[in-house]
Parts: sequence; C-alpha cells; structure tokens
Amino acid sequence: MTHAIVAQQPGGPEVLDFAEIDRPVPGPGQLLIKVAAAGVNFIDTYQRGGMYKVPFPFTPGSEAAGTVEEVGEGVEDFAMGSRVATAEGSKCYAGYTVLDAAKALPVPDGVDDLTAAALPLQGMTAHYLINSSFRVEPGHSVLVHAGAGGVGLLLIQLLKARGARVITTVSTDEKEALAREAGADEVLRYDGFAATVRELTNGDGVNVVYDGVGKDTFDGSLSSLRTRGSLVLFGAASGAVPPVDPQRLNAGGSLTLTRPSLAHFLGNPQERLWRSTEIFGAVADGSLSVRIGATYPLAEARRAHEDLEGRRTTGKVLLVP
Repeated sequence: MTHAIVAQQPGGPEVLDFAEIDRPVPGPGQLLIKVAAAGVNFIDTYQRGGMYKVPFPFTPGSEAAGTVEEVGEGVEDFAMGSRVATAEGSKCYAGYTVLDAAKALPVPDGVDDLTAAALPLQGMTAHYLINSSFRVEPGHSVLVHAGAGGVGLLLIQLLKARGARVITTVSTDEKEALAREAGADEVLRYDGFAATVRELTNGDGVNVVYDGVGKDTFDGSLSSLRTRGSLVLFGAASGAVPPVDPQRLNAGGSLTLTRPSLAHFLGNPQERLWRSTEIFGAVADGSLSVRIGATYPLAEARRAHEDLEGRRTTGKVLLVP
C-alpha cells in the first residue's frame, strides 16, 4: 500500500483527499518510481477545478523526481536505483507513481532530489518559450509577467544569459527583490504596466511578452508590444482569456499571438533530451538557480493549492511524501 491525493469530483482545494491506495505496478516499457517530491503547478489546479477535463476519481501531478524501484519489461535505459525526473507523468501526488520510461529524464550528479522535482516542468517550459515559441536574441527587449514565480525566475536568468533586456511585473516588494536578484533590469507593479513599458522602451514596446497570468494582463500585454511583436500566452493564473478578435493583432501592429503548451514542445526523444539536458546542466554547473519557495507534506496538498492559487507563493512549490 501507499498514499496518494485523490479527488472524487472537480472543485476547489477541499476536494483533495489524502488516501491509502494500492501500490501501482509497472507494465512493459514503464518504471515504478518512489517519489521523493512532486511539483505543484497551475495545470494541477486547472484539472482539479474542471477547467481542463480529466476523468475522476483523479490524482493530480505530472511532475516528480525520485528513484526507480522496479523496471518493466523491455526497459533498457534505466535500472533499479536510477534517479529520474519527469514533467510528463501522471498521478505524481503519491508515494509511488508509474512512469513511461520514454518520458523519464536522467538526473545528473550534483542536482538533489528536491531541485530535480522543481525543475522539469518550469525549466523545460522556460527553455521552449525562449528558444521555440519566440527565439530571443541578444538585444531584444522582453516583458515577463509574474517575475517571482517559478517560471518567471528561471526565464529572467535565461534571458539575461541570452543578452536580452528584461522587464518584469510582480505584486509585492518581496517579489520585486526576488526578481531583481534573478537579474531583471526593470521591475514593475501590474497597475499601468503597459504605459510604463512604453516609457522604458522610448515608445517602441517590447519584442515579446511571456504571459502566464492570462485574463488580468492580456490587454496590457498586447499594448506593450512593438510593431510585429509577439505575445506568448502560456498560462492563465488569473483566469482564461476571453475570445479575441484577430483584427486586434492587425491594429496593434501586425502582432503575433500564440498559446503554447509544454507537451507540444517535447515531441520526440531528441527534443525532450535537448531541453532537459540544457536545463539540468545549467543547474548542475551553477549558472541557473532554482528557488524552492515552499514544501508541504503530501497530506497538505489542499493548503499547497490554496497558497498557489492565492498568489501567496514564490518560486517552486513541492509536495513531499
């Protein structure tokens, strides 16, 4: 037996129950992972709340790190005792989870278990955002919303290493300090941010906005772009964006709007390995810092969701079985 978080129906954090379940068994091509820590992400709250449709009863969690305890038939790349992580798992809010070996990421020496759990989803998200959704080049001006969040802090560091000018938004003085520590050039509050971005760019606007906030920032994000700029809308922390008239993109200066998801940027083993190797390697060599803002016992998953949705967290939120 083991423990897991189980929701019987969609709803608020109160639907998350700490339950005893049978320990899962790996099938062909799969691994049984003893979970060291699981990442808590906004997608988990969207699924729990019913914004994204999933079958119930439902155990959240696509991100985790841990140790291989059993190896299914046909698996050759991993052995018992291997340390792995994933952003493409399922039912990771648990003591044990089963994972397709093809979606397991090797964890290098020098990266501890908590950091390994904190990195895959947000790290590979940051990687595809700046390399594939919109390729940032040295000298570009970039607006990153929620600069003290898990993705935001990683984005700021990666963008500065790329040679970009980084403007970011935060909601508190504490979060401003974190964003500045990560290297942000300008840190703004959300009120009136679009006008301030224009002032900071001599009226031109930024090349790209990375917006994981959604409804509350969308209009301002469009207004912050220069002619032929790109809005990369990769999340909806404040709620879903209402339908958009494409004519707004024309009127704004032939703008580009894209709504990507990580799964579409992990299309094959080579792409998955490229992104994970670069991100884990940057942490291992000390050039990328991961902030773990809060850890909660697995049994306190409700509180973790409440704090994440209430914007009371910074950096990465983890559950520890």
